[in-house]
Amino acid sequence: MSFPLLTATAALPAIGAIATAAVPAARRTAAKWLALLFSLATLVLAIVVLVRFDPGGERYQLTESHAWIADFGVRYELGVDGIAVALIALTALLIPFIILAGWHDADPLETGSRRWRPTQGFFALILAVEAMVILSFEATDVFLFYIFFEAMLIPMYFLIGGFGDRAHEHGEEKAATQRSYAAVKFLLYNLAGGLIMLAAVIGLYVAAGNFSLTEIAQARASGELDMATSTERWLFLGFFFAFAVKAPLWPLHTWLPNAMQESTAPVAVLITAVVDKVGTFAMLRFCLQLFPEASKWATPAILVLALISIIYGALLAVGQRDMKRLIAYASISHFGFIIMGIFAMTSQGQSGATLYMVNHGISTAVLMLIAGFLISRRGSRLIADYGGVQKVAPVLAGTFLIGGLATLSLPGLAPFVSEFLVLVGTFTRYPVIGIIATFGIVLAALYTLVLYQRTMTGPVKPEVAAMPDLRVREIAVVAPLVVLLVFLGVYPKPVTDIVNPAVKQTMSDVEKKDPRPEVEAAK
Repeated sequence: MSFPLLTATAALPAIGAIATAAVPAARRTAAKWLALLFSLATLVLAIVVLVRFDPGGERYQLTESHAWIADFGVRYELGVDGIAVALIALTALLIPFIILAGWHDADPLETGSRRWRPTQGFFALILAVEAMVILSFEATDVFLFYIFFEAMLIPMYFLIGGFGDRAHEHGEEKAATQRSYAAVKFLLYNLAGGLIMLAAVIGLYVAAGNFSLTEIAQARASGELDMATSTERWLFLGFFFAFAVKAPLWPLHTWLPNAMQESTAPVAVLITAVVDKVGTFAMLRFCLQLFPEASKWATPAILVLALISIIYGALLAVGQRDMKRLIAYASISHFGFIIMGIFAMTSQGQSGATLYMVNHGISTAVLMLIAGFLISRRGSRLIADYGGVQKVAPVLAGTFLIGGLATLSLPGLAPFVSEFLVLVGTFTRYPVIGIIATFGIVLAALYTLVLYQRTMTGPVKPEVAAMPDLRVREIAVVAPLVVLLVFLGVYPKPVTDIVNPAVKQTMSDVEKKDPRPEVEAAK
């Protein structure tokens, strides 16, 4: 029997979560180091998965299958394609940096405030989320996926509500109320999506007789399973609704700005760079593969919603006074690009969307974590409370600028390649949608450069005159991510080589081919 590599990759952070939570309360530093070591060990296993995956091999590799709830046809089935491998690698890469960035975020306040839970709980919850996200990327049994898709809401609820941002202009009592509101809103929105998806999962079982993604897809392809058009469309809508909430897609997005605003910066990165990627990933894996005809039927409406997300998110980002809310609305705009690329139904669009998931995770991590370091120094999230920071903290300002330039997709940085592919892939099939979406780039330049100008340039405000520059731990967090932004910006081939074969198979699922160019290339 071969080593269950996929199970081990998800089980290791789960074990780490239990071990970290069990550390005595008086040994907070030991709990931090233990969590970091488990996250690094998980990264090693994710690298092994990446190395052992053969892009030219079978669609799902490193598979595991065991009987679980036999009476209901539920199996413990795991397998990864190129898209899942890329996102597992992203998740395992970001978690150690999230832990390092949040090293002091759950330390008790000197005033003796009771609102902070034990430090061990903070890091244990982060590892628990990592385990559930990785299992969601690995699961090829629909019911197994659903369990972890929903279960990750529990640790996220406590991370948002119990370990929120300490910087609040209205005092601790008001801050606690707003954190609770943000956590409950996050939970209710995602639970509503999950309950609708549960009905669709049951409906899928009634129609197909099992929960196995591969078996259902094979039965669809061979003609053994012939769903009625109306049934397929209703099931698709049930799945897509849950994924659109998680993604988040307009108009189901309103939980995200509150959640990111009230979370610590590392938890905000965990939300938008890791957890939300499960939604867009699931659109590719489940919506397109299980319901190809319904996916094509819904494409025009979804593209319009994605376009609204792009423009709406960018416009609201321009007008934000709160730094974290600005980044949240920018992420809503970016997720619009990802969803647009998925449903453009072209290989360039879907390759760009998958690459966008990876690049957005890295760029958002840089920008949000630097914003978090800035906020922790000044004690305020308001943009107007800053000014002239680049004169007193040039390294902090420089890395903040790089994160911002990546957010606006500057050529030479990683997000440019993915955004370009999404726009090209959309334009070849839906030119009007592609043209309007380019305005999102203009607006991204506006909100990013205005943010930098208002916080980093101009006269030095007295409140930031003594602000220290990045410390060694903070440089260790952002420097590798900045290097990755530059590397993938000039050489994205390592990622595209992994994801392109999976994209081709997804295109085959929906029986779509790339449009032929109107002008043939010269021979």
